Amino acid sequence: MSEELAGLTVGLIGAGNISHVHVAAWKALGARVLVYSLEGAEELAEQYGLEVVASLDACLAEAEFVDIVTPSATHKEITLAAIKAGKNVICEKPLTLTAADAHEVIDAANAAGVRLYPAHVVRYFAEYKAAYDAIRAGRIGEVAVARFYRQASSPAGAGWYREVARSGGVIMDLMVHDLDQARWLCGDVTTVYAVQNPPTVDGISPVNVAAHVTLTHESGAISHCRATWGATGTTFQTGFQVAGSTGVLKFTSEGDTGYKEELQNGGAGGDLLIPASTLGESPYLTQLRELALGLRGGPDPRVLASDGATAVYLAEAARASMESGQPIDMKTFVSSGAVA
Repeated sequence: MSEELAGLTVGLIGAGNISHVHVAAWKALGARVLVYSLEGAEELAEQYGLEVVASLDACLAEAEFVDIVTPSATHKEITLAAIKAGKNVICEKPLTLTAADAHEVIDAANAAGVRLYPAHVVRYFAEYKAAYDAIRAGRIGEVAVARFYRQASSPAGAGWYREVARSGGVIMDLMVHDLDQARWLCGDVTTVYAVQNPPTVDGISPVNVAAHVTLTHESGAISHCRATWGATGTTFQTGFQVAGSTGVLKFTSEGDTGYKEELQNGGAGGDLLIPASTLGESPYLTQLRELALGLRGGPDPRVLASDGATAVYLAEAARASMESGQPIDMKTFVSSGAVA
């Protein structure tokens, strides 16, 4: 454990799939972890040597801050409870299911003097951070076109994911990562256009579904995001290609190179960027260390509550575009507060 994080007690709320990687990171940081969940807390605690607490109030009373890893529809309620108790919050993405709710929890945190960080872990993957650094350094010139994709075996075959009112569907649950990346790498967004096949019907997502979202950025850049919930057994894959005026950045998780930078005509000159190995530290560990240090008064992390709210806002605009069949102007789009 780093000296800055000595004596850390984290309240983990939730015990589902994502809790395992969070717990591994907290244990690596030497934290004491309390876990509260409506189900699964005892099993998780036994597996990793955690301490089970009997209620949310007990967790809030004893923890220095909370790490919320519950189903998406519960994020707002639990975050507000933590804020009311005066606790700082780390919350898994999406921060909430609507931009209106996201701004409500941000306003509550600001009023209470509480810090709130959304866990957008893709900002901590070495390949995406290397692309961000390369773009900021001018290595590929002015960004023109970007493509992002993400696919996984569909979670909608069972559980709460098929109910869009609880998961937000494939865009809010899966593509929200790449909507955040598109904005991080290409700048703020002016218009959003989205299609999905098959469509959501009566608030129920198809089990196997693909969504495509096209973003126009203030810089004039255009980005395209594709997210797929595939058939059972579909391998998780992700990647990007960002083309600028002097070069292209490429990454694909199914390749063995990790990351590739192609500079045209020498680009910015100098040595080619060599990023950290993809076999290095877990991005979840990198993320939670940085967020925890921020909660203890250290530097602001690379992702803030406003970033989480904007990602939700873009996902909500994408859903509005699918419903209307028209592009959405982000300068005039207002969150309805309706999930489905």
